[in-house]
Amino acid sequence: MALLRGTLDVLVLKTLSWGPMHAFEVTKWLEDRSGGHLSVEDAALMQALHRLEERAILAAEWGITENGRRARYYRLTNAGRAHLRAEAKRLTEYSEALVAVLAARSAQG
Repeated sequence: MALLRGTLDVLVLKTLSWGPMHAFEVTKWLEDRSGGHLSVEDAALMQALHRLEERAILAAEWGITENGRRARYYRLTNAGRAHLRAEAKRLTEYSEALVAVLAARSAQG
């Protein structure tokens, strides 16, 4: 299932709230936690990571993966944690409103 526009950033932030990860780990974490229902395109993920880094919501540094390859590891900054809290609250409220509308059994609710 494709991600809804505007949700990738907050999903990346939630993923990185568990600790620093490189791009492949972010993709794998999202796919695993969604039961395989969410797929993330590499280009979209890289754009999101760079966009969040430019805004100082993420910080990145080079490291070595488990299989000995060089990769950029991304982590949340303090600003990123605050942004995640605000965006998660906004998206949760929005999704609850959608569920309420979609679950309505009559015109009156």
